[in-house]
Amino acid sequence: MHPILKCGSVALRKNIVIICILYSVLCTPLMAQVSNAGRSVFSFMSLPVSARLNALGGSSVSLSDGDIALGMCNPALLHANSHMTLQMNFSYYLPGTMFGSALYGHNFGRSKIEKPYEGDGEPDKPNYFAVGFHYLDYGKMKYADQDGNLTGGSFGARDILIDIMYARQLGPMFKVGVTLKPVYSIYEHYSSFALGADVGAHFQTKDSTFQMGLVLQNIGWQLKGFYSSEDGTAREMLPLNLQLGLSYRIPKAPLRLHMQIHNMQTWKLNYEWTSRDKSLTTGDYISHDVKWYDTLFRHTIFAVEIAPKSDKFYVVLSYNHRRRAELHLLDQRSLAGLALGAGVRIKQARVDFAISQMTKSFFSYQAGVTLDINSLLK
Repeated sequence: MHPILKCGSVALRKNIVIICILYSVLCTPLMAQVSNAGRSVFSFMSLPVSARLNALGGSSVSLSDGDIALGMCNPALLHANSHMTLQMNFSYYLPGTMFGSALYGHNFGRSKIEKPYEGDGEPDKPNYFAVGFHYLDYGKMKYADQDGNLTGGSFGARDILIDIMYARQLGPMFKVGVTLKPVYSIYEHYSSFALGADVGAHFQTKDSTFQMGLVLQNIGWQLKGFYSSEDGTAREMLPLNLQLGLSYRIPKAPLRLHMQIHNMQTWKLNYEWTSRDKSLTTGDYISHDVKWYDTLFRHTIFAVEIAPKSDKFYVVLSYNHRRRAELHLLDQRSLAGLALGAGVRIKQARVDFAISQMTKSFFSYQAGVTLDINSLLK
């Protein structure tokens, strides 16, 4: 038996029991959410909160390399190197909107081993903690009636999300984590508050060549709905998302390959759509069906990353088929679905940038900076 598992077997069993209890409690409303798949509020929670996540196609639940923002997708991706790191991101998705985030990580506790393990994966502080704050402002909008006539005045709309993350290292190759997610939105005079959670796990080989992550995101529902029905306040679910991710570093090459499978809890992700018959005999609309292979690939994100082990820089290119299928314009060329990003480390800081196309005429940009507070204080 590995010395870590042998020396901490009692603590390990205790941790496993705690995790099982958390899974049981948090997954209680799961069946209700799955039965209502496709109808949810707070869809902004699916937006990538950092430039690197944007470049990776919008999500990564398997890569654990010290980037604190990866914990937003899977809390088990928090890392020993995320200790005392501060990350700030700013996004320009659409004209007039503002989307930003700030994250901070702090590790604590010590291994119950007299001589700390010096191999890969087991730090002196095996408890990982981080907190993140995300803010989306839709800008000012003018009041108008149902015919589009301006009636004077304007109003705002904004979303706020807080992520409180905790992860625990269980041996050198396995981690588990949980996130508590209070959510608040206000649109004009309508407001809503919700409470959600993520539960995740992560596995990697000792040399980190292969990594795998599994996470169930956004388990929860509104505590206060936007509106009231005859039965009282209408409460809706959060956008549930079960994801599996795989990351593989090619030996003796600075390349990493990523594949993410998202929304595994439901099969059909497409919207029903119609188009006008182009023939001269009829002007009726034709309903279009999505083929099974198209539906299958809407669950996948592929990315290739140039990332030397020195961690001095990275370049990543990704393809998100669902984003491509939903955002490209018919009968026009588009790069929707593709995303490109890069990052470079400069002393105690890393700067990230990503670009992706939302429509034919508009690109979204995202930039971020990560600071190593511990090194700056020395």
